[in-house]
Order: sequence, then C-alpha cells, then structure tokens
Amino acid sequence: MIHIHDPKYPWEFFHMDMVTALSPSGNKSYNACLKWDNSHKVSNFKVGDLVLVSTLNSNNIKGPKKLKYAYVGPFIISALHGNNSVHVELSGELENKKPTFPVILIEPYQPGDKELFCLRNPTPLTVPPVEQHEGEKKKIGDLGLKI
Repeated sequence: MIHIHDPKYPWEFFHMDMVTALSPSGNKSYNACLKWDNSHKVSNFKVGDLVLVSTLNSNNIKGPKKLKYAYVGPFIISALHGNNSVHVELSGELENKKPTFPVILIEPYQPGDKELFCLRNPTPLTVPPVEQHEGEKKKIGDLGLKI
C-alpha cells in the first residue's frame, strides 16, 4: 500500500474501495456505521431553550396510555451534557422523574400562532349572576304551567 503521508489513525488505512472489497463481516460493520450516521440526531439546543419531552418511557403519567400525549412540556433546558443529552427543569407529573434526557427524546418547542389556533386557549366564560331574592319562591302556577 502506498501512502502520501504517514498514517496516524486506524481509519486512515481504509479507503472506500478497500472496505467494499473486505469480507462480508467488514461490509456488515461498515453498513452499521452508515446506519448510525443516518439515524444520529445532531444537537443544536442551548441553555434556556424551551423543549418538549417525549413520554415514550414515562410510566408515571396518569391515565390510559392510549390517550397519552407523545410529548409534554414546554420545559427549560438548564444544562447540556455534551452533544447527546440535556438536563431539563421538570414540573407537574414529571417532577419525580430523572431530569436528564437523551437528545433523541427531546423536541424543540414551537409556540402556535394565536390567530390560526384561536380556540386552543379559549377565554373563560363568565356566567351572569342570577337575581333571586331569598324570600321569593316561584310556584308552578305563577309560571303559567299546567300539570
């Protein structure tokens, strides 16, 4: 094998044509590396970002699993642990859960447009007070109803 420079790392010995000419186990290993590269999610989160947390492995959320939300939140990222996991400030039902999640279980929070989703947070209805005096009781005959 002729090299232009002295190889320092093990992967510099292998080239694409050489990897494909290897035994089937070499091809299998190379394809596994390509599969990991394609499925790996690169983290672009920062401290203070709002994120949604997946409920895939959460057993402490009440109610039937069929009706469980896929993601809950938003929660604030308080720390980053490398590129692969984040530390989140949890509240509510997830308060007792471990607050460190892998990046694959985190989605960025995108608030909805209030004009498009006007019914998502409806204004509370106010019920007008019913005027009724304490001493008065209406009788059926007074209402004009026949029994």
